[in-house]
Amino acid sequence: MSGASRRPSRAGAALLAVLLVLLTSCAQIPRSGPVGKSTDESAGNPNNAPVFFPSAPREGAAPEAVIEDFYLAGSGYEDDYAVARQYLTQASSVTWKPDQRVLVFRSARVVPTGVENVFNYELDVSYSVDADGVATRLPERTKENIPAALTQVDGEWRIAELPDGTAIPEETFKVIYGAYPIYFYDPTFTYAVPDVRWFIKKKTVKAMTSALLGGPAPYLKGAVVSAFPSGIKLARESVPVVSGAAQVDLTAKDLVEASNEDRLRMQTQLSLTFRSQPDVINVELRANQGLVRVEDNGSVLPPIRDKNVPAHQIAVSNGDLVRYENNRISPLPGIQPVSALAPRAPAESPVSPAVAFLNADRGTLYSIVPDQPARALTTRATLTRPSFDRYDWVWTAGPGASGATEMIAHRPVGVAEGASVPAVTLAPAWLAGRSVKEFRVSREGTRALIFTEQNGRTKVQVTGIVRAADGTPKDLTVPMTLLASSDPDQGVWVDDSTIAVMKGSPSESVTPELLSLTSSEPQQLTPWPGLTALSAGNGVEEIYAQSAEGIFQRLGSGWTPQLKGPIHPSYPG
Repeated sequence: MSGASRRPSRAGAALLAVLLVLLTSCAQIPRSGPVGKSTDESAGNPNNAPVFFPSAPREGAAPEAVIEDFYLAGSGYEDDYAVARQYLTQASSVTWKPDQRVLVFRSARVVPTGVENVFNYELDVSYSVDADGVATRLPERTKENIPAALTQVDGEWRIAELPDGTAIPEETFKVIYGAYPIYFYDPTFTYAVPDVRWFIKKKTVKAMTSALLGGPAPYLKGAVVSAFPSGIKLARESVPVVSGAAQVDLTAKDLVEASNEDRLRMQTQLSLTFRSQPDVINVELRANQGLVRVEDNGSVLPPIRDKNVPAHQIAVSNGDLVRYENNRISPLPGIQPVSALAPRAPAESPVSPAVAFLNADRGTLYSIVPDQPARALTTRATLTRPSFDRYDWVWTAGPGASGATEMIAHRPVGVAEGASVPAVTLAPAWLAGRSVKEFRVSREGTRALIFTEQNGRTKVQVTGIVRAADGTPKDLTVPMTLLASSDPDQGVWVDDSTIAVMKGSPSESVTPELLSLTSSEPQQLTPWPGLTALSAGNGVEEIYAQSAEGIFQRLGSGWTPQLKGPIHPSYPG
């Protein structure tokens, strides 16, 4: 296809993108034809669900135009993509499964393959979304080719062969799709863990339910659990919302044979998942469309969502460990002085008085508990600042004997003076060739924020922590990647789905960013000169940063000065 013949299509796509952005607050997104409203009762908020009405095939359109128009029509999900199917032969229209995958692209063009009537739809892909709504962010300039073979039907070109799935411009995708957390449990059923998925805004309740029954995203498998047994399915292909009640009709045998405790956890898991759906007030479990009784007899406590950390921080002041709270410093309760060890980058357990820190050259990790002196846990060429989890394991990372990166966790609590401290060393295959710059365990203990570097490029990722029944770490899952504007070198959890990151510099202005699991775009905070360290408590108003001028707290759109003197402040965890 010539460059001249493609210009009108690219211009039309650009105009479409502008229209989509301008119309994000509307109930529907017109491209051509009549405009309507969503009325699907299984939608959580159907009257506000955007609807895209694409154009039908144009008479006499060339093969390249048919391919471009077909993928534009793939944004029109109404009536099971009825318009898009008009671009296909009868056979391929029956077999094509558009919901299997969505490729979200920055730009696209049709490229001949050299085989007659076979073309590639060449995409610059920003991320892909699988059938369960799991999104994978992809690096810039990631290319993917979608092959399409065409044939003539009654004198018009139609697509005869193509892979399942759709491809959608990034601007269109942001309007039609939304990010929604579905919830799983930590292995003790104490905490609710968000697993963010991307769904068409009109089909959220049913899509959420199917995704929940399908289990956690790959990076959470083994780290979280579900109340739903493996293999349980929806008994009908809809989840109607009737008078505020989401009617979840499940395979009868699995539901009826479950204990009341398990059914209550299922119902709770669904209720948490539907929190984002304003039309859903409560959840009804059903088998063969008959209501299944669920008794809340107090035997199951509701899980804690978005676990808080204690309100104080640990810091270093005048060469020793101190408590930093309400803009004041005080001695650390029960902890002996450690100034002789030149402590740096301290961490405090969120569940016990245990403390850990590095020495001045950041090569040795120490721990200290009340009524005992500090003890060295490990020495490496270099170590990341420590992070405690809620099982009292303290984590760090550094090179092993071979030089390869290792994750090291110690549990210094409950160990007699002079006795060996339980330790675990992990070297997951996906870390090969990478160095770790930061590792911060999430508040509920099932996930960790990890910064890795290879060839001067940093990845910001979230990995799942797989544990034994007693909480001992066993493995780290292949992580999910988040996108930041720069190459940050540090980060902290702000809440269960938000992370603050930055690339520190003592001599330049630094712009911290908020990365949200529910957003594809980072949010930049107000720049500030010379920021070198970050900490965060409970929410975006409890973000602290440090420079040579002291500690600063985020306030509104700016930063307000706090105490000068303490360094390396850190909330428990």
